[in-house]
Amino acid sequence: MLEHAGAESSADAALRRESPAFGDPPIDLVHLSRQCQGDPGLEEELLGLFRALAGSLAAQISDPRTGLELKAGAAHKLRGAALAVGARQVANAAGAIEDMARAAGGGGGPRVSLAIAALQATVTAAIAQIDRLRG
Repeated sequence: MLEHAGAESSADAALRRESPAFGDPPIDLVHLSRQCQGDPGLEEELLGLFRALAGSLAAQISDPRTGLELKAGAAHKLRGAALAVGARQVANAAGAIEDMARAAGGGGGPRVSLAIAALQATVTAAIAQIDRLRG
């Protein structure tokens, strides 16, 4: 079935969403501070939990042996965790994978592979920022 001219498929919208906004930091520290009500100990704990979870879920999503439905579930969890700490780039990349995996209906393809590579880059940047903050 052909799409209407100008209509954007869900896969195209997801691919467009995965690109980080120019200048958007890996983790929005103002957002994090608001989430934690200015408690630096809570910020530290939340960042530590996110660091561990993001690495684990990104590895699961990147594993070629993981089925698309499991990738979608892991991406959904990662998106929620990323939004909690202000890691919008990670959240957008994870959301794109979730959308693509659910729309793919069993197939993956190069778009999913590109989205996974983008997710890995955003997770790496977020973890690097956390490591810099921790000294």
